[in-house]
Amino acid sequence: MKAKLFFTSMMFLTATVQAGAHQSSGDTLPNYLQNRLPLREKPYLDLPFGSIQPKGWLKENLVKMKDGMCGNLDELYPTVLGKRNGWLGGDGDVWERGPYWLDGLAPLAYILDDKSLQKKLQPWIEWSIANQMADGYFGPIPPEKEPSPEPGLQRDRARDWWPKMVMLKVLQQYYMATGDQRVIDLMLRYARYQLKTLPVTPLGHYSWWGSQRGGDNLVIVQWLYNVTGEKFLLELAEMIHKQSFDWTNTFLYTNNLATNFKFHGVNLAQGIKEPVIYYQQQPSQHYLDAVKKAFQDIRTYQAQAHGLYGADELTRGNDPNLGSELCTAVEMMYSLENMITITGDVSQMDYLEKIVFNALPTQVSDDYATRQYYQQANQVMVSRHHRNFVTNYDGTDQCFGLLTGFPCCTTNMHQGWPKFVQQLWHATADKGVAALQYASSEVTVKVADGKEVKFTEETEYPFDDKVKFTYNSKHQVLFPMHLRIPGWCKKANIYVNGELWMKADGNQVVKLTRKWKDKDVVTLELPMHLSNSRLFNQSVVVERGPLVYALKIGENWKEVKNQDKYGNFREVHPSTPWNYGLTDLAVKRMDSVFQFRKVKPVNGNPWNLENAPVTLKAKGKRIPEWQLYNDGAGPVPYSGIKYLKETPEEEIELLPYGCTTLRISQFPVVQ
Repeated sequence: MKAKLFFTSMMFLTATVQAGAHQSSGDTLPNYLQNRLPLREKPYLDLPFGSIQPKGWLKENLVKMKDGMCGNLDELYPTVLGKRNGWLGGDGDVWERGPYWLDGLAPLAYILDDKSLQKKLQPWIEWSIANQMADGYFGPIPPEKEPSPEPGLQRDRARDWWPKMVMLKVLQQYYMATGDQRVIDLMLRYARYQLKTLPVTPLGHYSWWGSQRGGDNLVIVQWLYNVTGEKFLLELAEMIHKQSFDWTNTFLYTNNLATNFKFHGVNLAQGIKEPVIYYQQQPSQHYLDAVKKAFQDIRTYQAQAHGLYGADELTRGNDPNLGSELCTAVEMMYSLENMITITGDVSQMDYLEKIVFNALPTQVSDDYATRQYYQQANQVMVSRHHRNFVTNYDGTDQCFGLLTGFPCCTTNMHQGWPKFVQQLWHATADKGVAALQYASSEVTVKVADGKEVKFTEETEYPFDDKVKFTYNSKHQVLFPMHLRIPGWCKKANIYVNGELWMKADGNQVVKLTRKWKDKDVVTLELPMHLSNSRLFNQSVVVERGPLVYALKIGENWKEVKNQDKYGNFREVHPSTPWNYGLTDLAVKRMDSVFQFRKVKPVNGNPWNLENAPVTLKAKGKRIPEWQLYNDGAGPVPYSGIKYLKETPEEEIELLPYGCTTLRISQFPVVQ
């Protein structure tokens, strides 16, 4: 049996570059869409909708989306998403919010195979296809003159390139689910229109969004080339790259990520992928180096505990009182999801899971009826109040509502969870299967010479460290299975049919090649260890495995009836003290002072105080001088604090960040 099992590891970046040195002609892998020459071969390939079926809490989360905002936003937000919308031929909103909603609705509809959601999507698809102009332009029909302003509607800039990029993503997903050839015909006509028109009216002509977010356009053009083989698309891709904001040289040769008020936070999250996307066409190492440096600079100068950065709406550091926009979370996820399939970079896979399991769940209410525009890493009260943000929306930007802050997040947030489902499994360039993110699921995938096989994944990850994979197929097939060993894991254990086969260091993708037989079981153990890092004012962030831990604060939710444009919203006030620092002994001796406990099984809704499956107990001290400022935690005291030596220690409880609404996640240290 051992003779049939081989293990190799794949590290980013050297091994990835070597393994992909040859370029695919587009037909070397018969099962799934691979890059055509001259594009560089991808190590990981996307699977069609329906191939991956989420289970457990992840499936329940998608159902909540269907029953909440995502499945009903046209009824909850008819002013923008009703029949007047320009993407339905009306005289109303012509910009991003309609396509944003569809960009989450489409994958949700086809992952759940929900006919009612598909029915909501279809009129938008049909209108775009039926109303494409003779010159190839598609989208809202530009009026002869700009319409008069109307509160709550974005009626101007109908020709702007940026919203078209979002709708192209929607059409791509619809095609992947249905194979509707009309989508390809529309895209080719539009691509020719872009090739002809961009030299006269470039991406940044109508708004800066088009230039800074051009990477989204580039993703679709390269994908369309892989589908059709039309050579002119490579010329268009070159043009889009040149007209996009120069993220590559900005990341490589400037220190802009160290300065305040430089980037729009969402633009950075979207633009960071552009050098890697273009790298497929011009595989120069400096494109990868630029993005690697960008992530390093984010960690050094901008990072907050949840992995994102303070940008409310402009980047300005890692103070835990700064806001982080919900659009930033889902757009950074989308960027990482595209980059991972190109680079095979484990650090990018780890970064994706950090956002998913920390930043994303906390910013949406359990019933998926409300969301925050900004979240704070140290968030001790949610209320209508002007905080120290660059961009305030009459103080509503932190409240849970349908339209609080700005409505872009109301429509854009829905792409987060469904697209993550599609990242759980991939086909591989060596005709195998890869599990690069972990959650309970089933996958049906074609491997080797086209044999269809199934894996069932059972796990309580990220709350537990064990992941069980069961192979199901009447075929005995030889193929590799790729498994990510996260960088935070010191040593993973891999069992095959109950026998320990390998201990693997972290920060690599391990490849198991064997002749699989029905009911084979692979068990992956990823021991989770306590760790800490220092951020703003030497504040401490506590982590265990992929989860950040934050102080448990009692929550008093309050419904606020509101008559202005922001509508009703929810506030959350603390019912227990929050102004704690960790003792220096707790930080120095985490393994002996902190006590980890699993307190309850993982249910269908683990992301709240009541259902949090795990907890940490630690030692802390109250800091009397640390008080509310502008309804938020005052400036976090600089660590370490020496004047509280006589203050008694208290036992404090920490929960996973994603389970909290109120929290301290960047702690001062008390000596």
